[in-house]
Amino acid sequence: MSTKAPTLRSFHLRFPTEDSCLDHLMRTRFGERLTCFKCQKQARYYRARGRRSYACEHCGYQVYPTAGTPFEKTRTSLRDWFLVMFLFTTSRNGVAAKEVQRQIGVTYKTAWRMCREIRKYMGYVDGDHTLGGEGGSGVVELDHTVIGGKDRIGHDDKAIVLGMIEREGDVIARVVPAHDHFEVTPHLYKFVTKSASIMTDEARAFRAACSIHKHQMVNHRAKEYVRGEVHTNNIESFWAIVQRSIAGTYISVSKKHLQKYLWEFEFRQNLRKAPHLMFDLLLQSFPKVRVEP
Repeated sequence: MSTKAPTLRSFHLRFPTEDSCLDHLMRTRFGERLTCFKCQKQARYYRARGRRSYACEHCGYQVYPTAGTPFEKTRTSLRDWFLVMFLFTTSRNGVAAKEVQRQIGVTYKTAWRMCREIRKYMGYVDGDHTLGGEGGSGVVELDHTVIGGKDRIGHDDKAIVLGMIEREGDVIARVVPAHDHFEVTPHLYKFVTKSASIMTDEARAFRAACSIHKHQMVNHRAKEYVRGEVHTNNIESFWAIVQRSIAGTYISVSKKHLQKYLWEFEFRQNLRKAPHLMFDLLLQSFPKVRVEP
């Protein structure tokens, strides 16, 4: 089986119409048959004409596959939603709302909302796995970076981001209010196991926060970047991807919405070895509805 990302042609063959997208949602969330919410009989549901719903074959009770998904209460076609999700999973540097506006012919406000909801959903699908546990390398790199804003005297408009990445594993990035151990410690306790080995630079915030872990540092101020297995090159590489993508694709990102963009970059980074699964994971991870007879 090919591990390459799907092509635009394969997308059009898989979802040629609006009905094919709605049918996919129905099968993913409800299956082929389910117990009717009203008559409590095992039933097959059939498409209701003129609506985004399916009706029970016995009593006619209707269910809406879009309820509880990013597509709820939207007049934008499902095929457009699926296409934008496809673009998000096949692009290396992200998709700007202006590009979505040009591609599907919607207003900028609609395109921006679609991108926002898809980023939130990518964060939900990716989740936050514990770093440094069994099955991984056991080595976690920590680092801070600063994103956004303009360097103006007296204006603190830059956002501080804490990053944690397990070597050969997942990455987690969080916007934090300050660069000190009071902000680092809660995230370290929440996302990193006590048995993990921590690699950082010489920042004082990491010295206090990593007191219960095996902790090793490189001294960037002394131009020391690698000392054997001790380095932070993986998290630095992730920051480089984020910074280049924001500067090249999004131009600028506000503090208010930065975390959503970080979820998008986390999703791609954590599935970098399986690009062929990105789109399918988004399509198959909608909350499933099950009713026992």
